Amino acid sequence: MIDSREFKNQVKSVHGGVADQNAERPRDRKPEWLKVRLPSGSRYQKIKETVTGKRLATVCEEARCPNLAECWNAGTATIMLMGSVCTRACRFCAVATGNPRGLLDPDEPRLAAESVKLMGLKYIVLTSVDRDDLPDGGASHYAECVRSIKELNPDTAVEALTPDFRGDIAAVQTVLDSGIEVFAQNLETVQRLTHPVRDPRAGYEQTLRVLKAAKQYRPSILTKTSLMLGLGETDEEILETMDDIRAANVDILTLGQYLRPSPAHLPVERYLPPEAFAELRERGIEKGFHEVVSGPLVRSSYRAEQASAQNNVGLDL
Repeated sequence: MIDSREFKNQVKSVHGGVADQNAERPRDRKPEWLKVRLPSGSRYQKIKETVTGKRLATVCEEARCPNLAECWNAGTATIMLMGSVCTRACRFCAVATGNPRGLLDPDEPRLAAESVKLMGLKYIVLTSVDRDDLPDGGASHYAECVRSIKELNPDTAVEALTPDFRGDIAAVQTVLDSGIEVFAQNLETVQRLTHPVRDPRAGYEQTLRVLKAAKQYRPSILTKTSLMLGLGETDEEILETMDDIRAANVDILTLGQYLRPSPAHLPVERYLPPEAFAELRERGIEKGFHEVVSGPLVRSSYRAEQASAQNNVGLDL
């Protein structure tokens, strides 16, 4: 094991060379390791037709995920529940912000279940926009979608990547009681950057409380969170945040490079190379996480079925 000072020196040596390159290029010009192929492939087309036909939104599309082609062609998709308009305005997120006015699609639980069956998925990630316009933040609707999926697809494992429900633990428990295997809520960034990055209604401590309460309520369920890197955090802050997450008994951590969705969003402050992400994964495993999925293009739902099975070692990240 290495201490924090040694780790900092190693990371500096890993991306010290690219730091000079970053200084010479515009901050948002992506380095070579962040280039991805355009979506294509027969499986991709089938899943796109399914989610369009069933009037579903996917975070893959709404958040402009760089892994969309890879995941969809592997038969994995992340369905976004409760519409595509979020009541919050986080400065990193490409999802539209507005007032959904309490509207929910009553057919969504059935349509989501049918979509999972059509796609033949054994593992599905369900996420959603924040719905602060609803009394329970949409937890009961979320749980109904899970139950419908389980009823039609009893062998499918479900991961719920939920809002924080404004810290309402009863709402969290509603989702936990629906039959999910993995509960996730994203911390997104280090404590110092939380309010510049996330909507003021979100909070560093609030997310940690939600994750800790979920594990206490259902110890058998895996808990999970995600950090974006490159927003201006220091290496020491990353390690300190890992410690805070482990203190909340979180099982799985994902680490990925923040990519600016548009000029209206926060700029990228630095690009970490693959070697730095590999080192961070090792540090996370040393700290006791069951699994750490870490790489420049990793997003919270990336290869989620393998991460939950602690089978990430062989992934090309």
